Amino acid sequence: MNIALIAHDAKKELLVQFCLAYSGILEKHTLCATAGTGNLIVQKTGLTVQPFLPGASGGAQQIGAMISCGEIDLLLFFRNPISRQKNDPDESDILRLCDSHNIPVATNIATAEALILALQRGDLDWRQGTKGTPADIVELLSDNF
Repeated sequence: MNIALIAHDAKKELLVQFCLAYSGILEKHTLCATAGTGNLIVQKTGLTVQPFLPGASGGAQQIGAMISCGEIDLLLFFRNPISRQKNDPDESDILRLCDSHNIPVATNIATAEALILALQRGDLDWRQGTKGTPADIVELLSDNF
């Protein structure tokens, strides 16, 4: 699966620690991230991460384009809802894209852990067959239950 990683400045270290804790799961998947987040993850975890531009300089839009093209299966976006810095990417557009394209997304560590453990169990394998319309997804899910 293709997993995108984004973090506001105040949450970058938390995402790095999360990736370190779940590196055994994450290393089995293709990871991409905005520049600062991706560089920190690579340096501190050794995971392979495809870097994009910094989040506020186009990296979030690059990930958004991949979501729109069906190239992202899961987004971990650790955001700081209390005090966003001016160089933090705006989350509203990318979250809207995830909703529109049925992409599982976590915006905090609790949800990220639930999604990563679901990924490990195979609960998100349905994503691999969802490159069609919402009706195709419903049909695929109903066939599996």
